[in-house]
Amino acid sequence: MSARDEVLSYIERGLIAPGQARPALQCVGALPAAADWRRFIDRLLLWIGTTMLAAALVYFLAYNWDALGRFAKLGLAQVAIIAALGAAWRIGPERASGKAALLAASIFTGALLALIGQIYQTGADTFELFAAWAVAILPWVLVARFAGLWLLWLAIVNLAVVLYFDAFRGAFGILFGVQEQLWLLFAVNTVALAAMESARESGVPWLRPRWSLDLVATASGAMVTALAVMAIFEFRWNPVSAFAIPAWVAWLAAAHAIYRHRVRDVFVLAGGALSLLVVCTAFLTKHVLGHAPGSYLFVAIIVIGLTAAFGWWLTAIAREEA
Repeated sequence: MSARDEVLSYIERGLIAPGQARPALQCVGALPAAADWRRFIDRLLLWIGTTMLAAALVYFLAYNWDALGRFAKLGLAQVAIIAALGAAWRIGPERASGKAALLAASIFTGALLALIGQIYQTGADTFELFAAWAVAILPWVLVARFAGLWLLWLAIVNLAVVLYFDAFRGAFGILFGVQEQLWLLFAVNTVALAAMESARESGVPWLRPRWSLDLVATASGAMVTALAVMAIFEFRWNPVSAFAIPAWVAWLAAAHAIYRHRVRDVFVLAGGALSLLVVCTAFLTKHVLGHAPGSYLFVAIIVIGLTAAFGWWLTAIAREEA
């Protein structure tokens, strides 16, 4: 039990007077000090300012599209990239401001590629823009060692996959459908999650906070859950959906084995419980709901019971963490 949890247990049992609770928590470092608040506000303003500055360039170009010539538009975007890279080189990628500069350069690069496509009308599909964007900023992602920039890169890759299937759905609707798109997105995010978990176990410091890994795990779990639900409602046998349920079961088993016994991440376990609840509800909806008297009440009782059981299980795990 940590010092914070121990003090909280003393407060709950009445061993510490209510008026002395805050000083007791401050003594064990459970409450943020003034320096911690200043650091938090400084980082918050840094990331908000960087994002707003990058968005400002995009909106400025869009608003003044007719007033600016093509060389002025391209020049402004290139100057912004050079300035951001210069700031990152000057400050260094180890500092937060250097990482913010690389983030801005990455967003500016996307704006520049969009400008080139709009001005010269190259005829390229939209997914090619995002694929080129991901390739162009990959060196900065590796240099920055920053979870936010890594997630931006992964989001761009996901968008490239989605837009690729949207572009070719009409011509290859049989080969490239929604399920194939979900399979590829599931594979991309699962590989990314495995790489991030492996890097974190190797001691990579910028992956020590688990929020970025939890987001990627959520994306991976959402894709395989959608595949499982689609397989349940599939009216005819499909070789693509035949492996959806086994893949979903394997994902749940792996998530339980890793995040219950090895890493102990309640967030991912809660996501797995939600996935199980969704798939079970889909199965009951397909095979039980409306087929017999009282089926609606039966399904409701099952859903409520599973929700209560999962809540109790997650609460027990959280107490083990304490």
